[in-house]
Amino acid sequence: MFGLNIDELRLLRGLNSPRKIQDYLDLLKINFEPEGDTCLSPRRVMRERRAHCIEAACLAALAFRLHGQPPLVLDLTSSRHDFDHVVALFKQHGCWGAVSKTNHAVLRYREPVYRTLRELVLSYFHEYFDDKGFKTLRSYSPPVDLSRFDRQGWVTNEKNNWFVAQYLAEVRHYPLLTKAQIATLRRAHPVEIKAGEIVEWKKSS
Repeated sequence: MFGLNIDELRLLRGLNSPRKIQDYLDLLKINFEPEGDTCLSPRRVMRERRAHCIEAACLAALAFRLHGQPPLVLDLTSSRHDFDHVVALFKQHGCWGAVSKTNHAVLRYREPVYRTLRELVLSYFHEYFDDKGFKTLRSYSPPVDLSRFDRQGWVTNEKNNWFVAQYLAEVRHYPLLTKAQIATLRRAHPVEIKAGEIVEWKKSS
């Protein structure tokens, strides 16, 4: 199925709930990309046991697919002073939730309690700030169904899935704020900035 071998399918079939998918992603080391930029396929993530946000989101989307949900990811875009973020989407009880991989204490799992995607995205807003405390979240993509990349082998690709990253960068995004709102944003408190420095994985790990 999808070119996966028995061991890969067994692992993914065991991830039969959003909580289990998130728990598995939390066990993976952060991919610090020592060999240069990567966009690893789910197969490579499972084999190498490392991932950054888009790589983990794609693996989570694949797990959801094997359990009857569409393989959806969503791109969160920031101002030029910060980094974008990608999450995998799921629905339970008619509401949206998200599975997320990050090295920081925030921008993580979201319970399925959000009636709209905009509500879910806004749940990340106050946590999404740069090292100087400027709040940087600016827009979000529609849900992107990764099955559109089946012919390109996104599940088992031994190279990099740059076609996924490129599509997420180019697809239409919905703005969250007006220019007037951006101009009046308050910076995060120094305590929040300090808390934002907490990381789960060190580069030497």
